[in-house]
Amino acid sequence: MSAGGAFGGNRGARPVPPEKGVFPLDHLHECDLEKKDYLACLKSTGAQSEKCRLFSKKYLECRMERNLMAKQDMSELGFRNVDVVVPPPEKNDKLESPASDSKEKK
Repeated sequence: MSAGGAFGGNRGARPVPPEKGVFPLDHLHECDLEKKDYLACLKSTGAQSEKCRLFSKKYLECRMERNLMAKQDMSELGFRNVDVVVPPPEKNDKLESPASDSKEKK
């Protein structure tokens, strides 16, 4: 006779919740915009999550601000200050004078 449950588990031991990963669902859709932005980024980059870190960070910050997950330093969640993405400068930068642009086009 087996001492375990139907799937071989120990029936007498109390289950221990995981340290991370379980948090209340966003029933009121308070962070839907951040979630949609992150998912759209994943879709547009072919699921390359490293390119969507800023969106992921914003989503987690939203959840913490609304008590949908425990407040935690972002560095503990794998984010560093250098993770902030700075967009590349536009081609019409003010560093170049308009005169140099017209010379290049000729």
